Amino acid sequence: MSDYLPGTRIEIINPALARGDVRSALFDFDGTLSLIRQGWQSVMIPLMVEVLRETPQHEDDTALEAAVVEYVTRSTGIQTIFQMMELVEMVRARGGEPRTAQEYKAEYLRRLWQHIRERVEGLKSGRLAADDLLVPGAREVLEGLRKRGVTCYLASGTDRPYVVDEAAALGLAPFFGPHIYGALDDIHAYSKRQVIQRILRENHLQGPNLVTFGDGFVEIEDTKAVGGIAVGVASDEVTRQGVDEWKRERLIQAGADLIVPDFREHEALLGYLCGVD
Repeated sequence: MSDYLPGTRIEIINPALARGDVRSALFDFDGTLSLIRQGWQSVMIPLMVEVLRETPQHEDDTALEAAVVEYVTRSTGIQTIFQMMELVEMVRARGGEPRTAQEYKAEYLRRLWQHIRERVEGLKSGRLAADDLLVPGAREVLEGLRKRGVTCYLASGTDRPYVVDEAAALGLAPFFGPHIYGALDDIHAYSKRQVIQRILRENHLQGPNLVTFGDGFVEIEDTKAVGGIAVGVASDEVTRQGVDEWKRERLIQAGADLIVPDFREHEALLGYLCGVD
């Protein structure tokens, strides 16, 4: 049974967590720091359902949508191309002749851009404030880590050029310097697991020296696989208030040590992670 850090909404799932020696911090991007792509699931899920509905042996709409939602939920955090490769297999499994994963990805990105275009252009023009498209407290938690001498890394399943561009638009790029990672054309040259292993190897760190903040399955599971600290960010991306219970349950299943709704309580959070009291 979990408890809360006194006086906060920071939920302690693993009270036996080894803490007090954090040296590197890895952040997922979308949903963890950035809200630019809020609602991406509402673009990907209908696209997949639309494609699968055209196959000869598809289920009824209710079952089809349930299958797609389950997959998208489980795969949150991985590279988009891998999600589209799974769509190819879903089409084949239903007797269809799929397009290529690259073609499906291109169509998804086209639709996603229609969904987020005004946000990106508003940020760059100054019409929208960056803080309105950040998970609350995001900038402050990064500043707090920097003050503590913790090196920060950013890793996303989104293509790297978009991550670099959007991090800059939000004013977050300086916190990460050269350590901004995203999907590459060579699908085997990048993964969050590879980034985690590289951080540990190049900095001669052990698991508890690394803390990862994320709202998806992938980064939480990969962090726990190397003995790191995993903070699940169960952000409500629409209201920017409170915990998204659906995210919370998934993050706990993935192995999160702590659950936070956002970073408003960054001082208490970093005090707990970087201190020993």
